Amino acid sequence: MRKRKRPPQHPDPARVTRMVRLRRWARRHRHDAVAHLLRGTCYGLGTGAVGLAFWWLQQQL
Repeated sequence: MRKRKRPPQHPDPARVTRMVRLRRWARRHRHDAVAHLLRGTCYGLGTGAVGLAFWWLQQQL
């Protein structure tokens, strides 16, 4: 005897709206997030380059 398939469970409407709001928020703020990520990466690379330059300069003296 075969088991009957269950119909798909529909998620709670409150959860759906929460997920929709989260997706909309992420879509709206994606550009800002990428800009902050790029800015942080540049700061990190700059700090590392300056630190490496000072270390190299100390080794030369």
